[in-house]
Amino acid sequence: MPTARFLPSATLWCLPSAVCFSAWFTPLAGQATASAGEPWRIITPPQATLVLGRDGTVIGEIGRERRLSVPLRTLPRYVGQAFIAVEDKRFYQHDGVDLVGVAGALKDAVTKGNLRGASTITQLLVGNMHPDVIDRRDRSPARKLREQQAAREMERHYSKEQILEAFLNQLDFGRGGFGIEMAARTFFGKPAAELTLAEAASLASMPKSPTIYDPSRNTDRNRERRNTVLTLMAEQGYITAAQAAAAQREPVRTVRRGERLAPWVTDVVRVQADRAGVNVMNGGYRIQTTIDPALQRSAQRALTEGIDEIESRPGFRGLKCATNTTPPPSAANARQPRVDACLEGAVLVIDPATGDVRALVGGRDYARSSFNRAIDGNRQPGSSFKAFVYAQAIGQGLTANAIVADTALRVRLDNGQIYSPDNADNEFLGALTVREALTRSRNPVAVQLAMSVGMDSVIALARRAGLRAPIAPYPSSALGASVVQPLDFVAAYASFDNGGVGVDPRFIVRIEDRTGRTVFTPQGAPMRPAMDPRVAFIVRDIMQDVVARGTATALRRLVPERIPVAGKTGTTNDNTDVWFVGMTPELVTGVWLGFDKPAMIAPGAAGGTLAAPIAGRIIAAAYENRTAGAWTPPPGVVAVDVDRVTGKPADTGTPADRKIREWFLIGTEPGALAWPLSLFRLGPIGY
Repeated sequence: MPTARFLPSATLWCLPSAVCFSAWFTPLAGQATASAGEPWRIITPPQATLVLGRDGTVIGEIGRERRLSVPLRTLPRYVGQAFIAVEDKRFYQHDGVDLVGVAGALKDAVTKGNLRGASTITQLLVGNMHPDVIDRRDRSPARKLREQQAAREMERHYSKEQILEAFLNQLDFGRGGFGIEMAARTFFGKPAAELTLAEAASLASMPKSPTIYDPSRNTDRNRERRNTVLTLMAEQGYITAAQAAAAQREPVRTVRRGERLAPWVTDVVRVQADRAGVNVMNGGYRIQTTIDPALQRSAQRALTEGIDEIESRPGFRGLKCATNTTPPPSAANARQPRVDACLEGAVLVIDPATGDVRALVGGRDYARSSFNRAIDGNRQPGSSFKAFVYAQAIGQGLTANAIVADTALRVRLDNGQIYSPDNADNEFLGALTVREALTRSRNPVAVQLAMSVGMDSVIALARRAGLRAPIAPYPSSALGASVVQPLDFVAAYASFDNGGVGVDPRFIVRIEDRTGRTVFTPQGAPMRPAMDPRVAFIVRDIMQDVVARGTATALRRLVPERIPVAGKTGTTNDNTDVWFVGMTPELVTGVWLGFDKPAMIAPGAAGGTLAAPIAGRIIAAAYENRTAGAWTPPPGVVAVDVDRVTGKPADTGTPADRKIREWFLIGTEPGALAWPLSLFRLGPIGY
């Protein structure tokens, strides 16, 4: 086996996932930042800015060149050996120029007419690192001579290990990825320190042509050349014949392009950093984010799998994009127009105490479409907006046991038209309690309440909670007819979870430069009261019924009973947008589904049957290894057992299945001094 020279021990500092940098690497970089007419110098190539999760793991990269330089000593020995075997088998014997290889190339040119190169790894590094001085497209003898001279000079100044390390970190592997670390992450979804022998050989196959030997797109070609590399490694004594044979039998398994952990988050923080004046595109920064990597994976997986399942349901109107095929028309769907688009979605998970975004998914597949629907989308929230209507009404004295009317309405608008809201089931249930009206999402009741308290006051409450989108002061807005940004809307729901406080979504904790100095820390927005904490508690308590026995029971079936969950579903007209926004004591989770160009998803599509199960999977995964907290009543509320149907205080004759504990603002409970309930002029209200 060739003899290698090793560097003295050096201090390492590492990020998780084996992204490490050696202490001696930076001084080398400091010798030169450009060729400056000295093509023998090893310089630091452009680096990616690292986007880190809250646990410090890498969740994305930003930069003009996607590269993360790593020390050779952190890699398995066979990684470098694979490249030596195929690119420069006498690497440890020559002085930068392989005279034996040159002689062989000349002989082949004369005797066989076969022109082949004889460049060493050192020569390749010189040309790749200093293309302004050594242009490898120039085939002239003069260029070759300059390259050889620079290679010999490089060998006099640097060790073989330094040269090999620089070579591995410099290589272009295609798809905008440079260096062995980025290649390992791009094609195999792991750091280079975790590459197997077969994977290392696959990457060593690529420098000859990153396109032709791309292991994802041209698997067979890559496998053939990979096996050649493994044979060469065995012949040169780096591995045994048995090791080579075992690795050759392995299939080439790559990750799909676009399977970066948090690509939409990466886009968001890049924009926010740029607005803060930090040019992260130049590389070398580390952006600490609020994202929980495990939760981010769960959210992406739940959204993708959930949409795939929806596409297989009868009546689905769009393409079956999970398989990129359109199903043949059947007698059932031939009569219905199809949507020539993929069903999309967005997921947000937010910490209600701080506004920290724990997960964000902007679509089903970033490689297919990088449009961030969670940030840049504007969609109608449907009935999920009703929570703000009920909060305003309860804040003005309405009680959860008050009787309201689910009945046909005729509301004359300012333009003279008549607005008549109906229900999704095309039925009216008549008199029922406020709790029951929200639990069963009765539209006429929400419109009555909004008109009674004033739609302007509902809008003001939603704005205090963090909803920035303009909400039209029309009765239909009580049913979510005005569009909202999903990020703002889900963040506004945090006020129901944290005691009535509005929070602003946060992605960036801090940004550090390559020396570790903090260059940007976002200023936290001052806390602002959105609603009375007692009101937030009561509305959230009602929304627990939405999950337990209302429109979101599909979620409750997926989430263990030990985890308290509250929330609200939303479905827009013509079944074009479906939502679930809900909460646990620690997290607020929102899911939206729809087509980018609004169109019917399927007849009967609803937030409770489509969006809620996706949220359920995310919440269940989030609590798989953690304990859920509990919601406790704030001061100023009192509990009374009431009849769920009549709203009257429960007595010995009340059936057990109708007896519930209802919460009241002190002074509004049964028997207390009545509040001015005459505010509610539409429909019978009382208890």
